[in-house]
Amino acid sequence: MGELAAYAVSDAVSRGRVHGESPPKFRSEFQRDRDRIVHSTAFRRLEYKTQVFVNHEGDLFRTRLTHSIEVAQIARTIARALGLNDDLAEAVSLSHDLGHTPFGHAGQDALNACMAPHGGFEHNLQSLRIVDRLEERYGGFDGLNLMFETREGILKHCSPAHARQLGDLGARFMEDRRPSIEAQICNLADEIAYNNHDLDDGLRSGLISLTQLDDMALFSRYQKEARLEFPDLAGRRLIHETIRRMIGAQVTDLMAETRRRIAEVGVLTLDDVHRAPVLVGFSPAVAEENRQLKAFLRDALYRHYQVLRMTNKARRIIADLFDAFIGDLRLLPPQYQRMAAEDGPRAIADYIAGMTDRYAIKEHRRLFAVGEI
Repeated sequence: MGELAAYAVSDAVSRGRVHGESPPKFRSEFQRDRDRIVHSTAFRRLEYKTQVFVNHEGDLFRTRLTHSIEVAQIARTIARALGLNDDLAEAVSLSHDLGHTPFGHAGQDALNACMAPHGGFEHNLQSLRIVDRLEERYGGFDGLNLMFETREGILKHCSPAHARQLGDLGARFMEDRRPSIEAQICNLADEIAYNNHDLDDGLRSGLISLTQLDDMALFSRYQKEARLEFPDLAGRRLIHETIRRMIGAQVTDLMAETRRRIAEVGVLTLDDVHRAPVLVGFSPAVAEENRQLKAFLRDALYRHYQVLRMTNKARRIIADLFDAFIGDLRLLPPQYQRMAAEDGPRAIADYIAGMTDRYAIKEHRRLFAVGEI
């Protein structure tokens, strides 16, 4: 990490940790955060949690783990180029999906429906709950005791009701303030990663064909560019060359537009960042191309009948598990029975959200299949 811009987050200007600790000897505070996240149980579970395709559907599709690593790579590159704290950007990126349920968004929607009478379920809040409370690794505190700015970056969205419960961490949602630029970068790095890599996985799966992309300006432009440089290129290598160009162009545009907004607003300090409008974004032309890509993925991939069949199964598995546990807490493992005595249905949500895809399938089988225990 080189010299930081005056409006970047640093150890010196951070709001610190809830529980005071001695400074790290060989790392920055945000490197310590990153390392704690990488060593966490929740981070390891991401290896077997769905991005789009369920874990058993193929070995080469993205998981929440590989997605988080890809987001971190993009965010770190952007942050470093803009003179920002790339360690903070990496820590937020690696932790932003820790609270995701099994089976991706279908699992989250199902668990949110189950939890509707009990405050709902939202994966960003669950990620925060994991790093603040659920991880059990240290003698002096629950959770990971991360720096304020890392925790702030994890919390992308928050309702007023939840914000009020979060004290200082939720205050920005009540006061219409922005998080650090590093956190804002992670939001857009996440979008760049999942749009382009879901497209790649869709093509790999055969659910999307190259001919379907002929009319999409973003893909078509960079495919032509790749073919111009490599006339004989075809198959997976052509797809990779096209998508890496798409990612590169989006990153370059984002950095230029972010620099323009910072200069236009006259941002000089971290306080200016908090008071300013959103500073990280795409130019209008690239934002429109991204909107078109999202719409294409929604219609061609996420609503493909084969994907919908799996997501329908996923919703049923989550709902069945929740109904079984809420009906008889004794079906929970002893640790979660104890938690349920204090937290009620929220402990059930903790248990289900922490499951990997394959564990949820096995747990469903153990509860409902005759002959399974």
